[in-house]
Amino acid sequence: MDISQLNEDFSVLDDWEDRYKYIIELGRKIPPMPQEQKSDATKVRGCASQVWLTTTIEDGKLKFQGDSDAHIVRGLIAILFMIFHDKSAEEILKTDAVAAFSRLGLKEHLTPQRSNGFAAMVERIKSDARAHLSTTA
Repeated sequence: MDISQLNEDFSVLDDWEDRYKYIIELGRKIPPMPQEQKSDATKVRGCASQVWLTTTIEDGKLKFQGDSDAHIVRGLIAILFMIFHDKSAEEILKTDAVAAFSRLGLKEHLTPQRSNGFAAMVERIKSDARAHLSTTA
C-alpha cells in the first residue's frame, strides 16, 4: 500500500476512532523487529514511546525496519514506511512527510508528544538518507 491509498482509505472512515483502529491495524502488519536489533544505537530519540529504526540500502534504495512498544506508534511507523520505504536518498530528502501527515489529518488528532515523535522518526530517516548520500558522493 502507498500513501495515496491510505488517503483514500481515510476518506471513507467517518470518525477518528475508526481511523485510530485502522492505524493500529497497519502497525500490526509490519514485521516485528528482531530483539537483537532493538538497541541504543537503533533507538529513535525524541519519542515518548520506545521506537527503534534500522536502515539498509539495496540497489541504491533505502529500506527500513522499525518497531515500537506502543500500538499507535507502530501504525505511524507503517505510515512512514509507505512514504519512504524503497526510495532513493534523493527522493527521501525531497519528500515532505509532515505535509503528508497533515493531509491525513493526523497532526490535529495526535497528542503533541506523538506528533513530536513522528517528526523525530522523519528526521532519523532523513538523517540516514543524508549519511548515505555523503558516502556515495
